Amino acid sequence: MKNIIPSLWFSDNNCEEALNYYVSIFPNSEVTSIEYYPDESLNEHFKGMAGKVINAEFVLNGQKFIGLDGGPYFRFNEAISFTIACEDQEEIDYYWSKISHVPESEQCGWVKDAYGLSWQIIPSHLNELQQTDAQI
Repeated sequence: MKNIIPSLWFSDNNCEEALNYYVSIFPNSEVTSIEYYPDESLNEHFKGMAGKVINAEFVLNGQKFIGLDGGPYFRFNEAISFTIACEDQEEIDYYWSKISHVPESEQCGWVKDAYGLSWQIIPSHLNELQQTDAQI
């Protein structure tokens, strides 16, 4: 079976900035390739996109992703999020401090980053904690 690769459409044309930011946060991460939109005179569909990212590949903690600057047509929302399962409170605090940029979106481990992407920063043993609470 082929791997499933999440693809991220950055609506504010900040794909390259976001990738570099994410890579700085997670271990075992790198931007592996970036291709840019060609000169807009070559194709009317590229109007205003020259120099923006048409395709980028990057890895976050071993997971491959694809990203692009797609323009304002689609935006991230809470229907999709990425979960970071943390081993301890120190790790939770680290990721929370690096990723959360929208305080009004913070709730029960959910945060939103500066690019509008939602994340869940949770203990790796959350299911165990919930079962223990339910038995009390």
